[in-house]
Amino acid sequence: MLLAIDTGNTNTLFAIHDGKDWIIEWRIATDSTRTADEYAVWFHQLLEMQGLSFKDISDCVISTVVPQGLFNMRNLARRHLNIDPIIVGEEGVDIGIGVRIDNPEQVGADRLVTALGGVQRYDGPLIIVDSGTATTFDVVSGDRHFEGGIIAPGINLSVKALHEAAARLPRIEIKKPARVIGKDTVGAMQSGIFWGYIGLIDGLVTQIIEEDGRDFTVIGTGGVASLFEGASATIQHYDSKLTIDGLYEIWRLNRQKPS
Repeated sequence: MLLAIDTGNTNTLFAIHDGKDWIIEWRIATDSTRTADEYAVWFHQLLEMQGLSFKDISDCVISTVVPQGLFNMRNLARRHLNIDPIIVGEEGVDIGIGVRIDNPEQVGADRLVTALGGVQRYDGPLIIVDSGTATTFDVVSGDRHFEGGIIAPGINLSVKALHEAAARLPRIEIKKPARVIGKDTVGAMQSGIFWGYIGLIDGLVTQIIEEDGRDFTVIGTGGVASLFEGASATIQHYDSKLTIDGLYEIWRLNRQKPS
């Protein structure tokens, strides 16, 4: 079985692929100080709940945007799983997608992995709207090249900023409000956050299409993307598995290569 690990700024995803499909996913808060041994205890317990063990894991692929935590993730694979993992972004690792921007080294591994997952499942060119710690809009060509995009604050960051910067504004649940005009503080904040992000998404996607001129397929992914389903006028597909599908493809491309 393949273990795919995707470390984002907020959460880290562990997913297991049995050779046919993803069978289970777990998330843990990203903490770069968490040791390999701490991860191992947590992961072992979750595997046991599914009737699995470390011995069932034969391969591992890791993507991270938190470089200081990579040492412990690598040690988890090497010391506890007896696997030398494939690390996205390391020299010699085929990421399966080209990069057409001014400074290719600046692109986060997560954006390239998600772009690869997108071109595996959808006909390009693509706009991938990824709602996580940041909200990113990534343009991917029909010939499998990452061509740049947009980075905006994520919806949870906006909620946190409102609460922390304004003494009388509470921390709110993110959900679609019953009406645009809020009748109380919470309703007004929920409307501003939800419909504000719909406006952000639809406005930027429309501007990309007008500026570029190509006929894009627009995909929503990421932790809170499902909240926008049925509300966004521009997102055509919602797919929560783009990133792990991209990791699976990177593993497939590199599994026969010598370490």
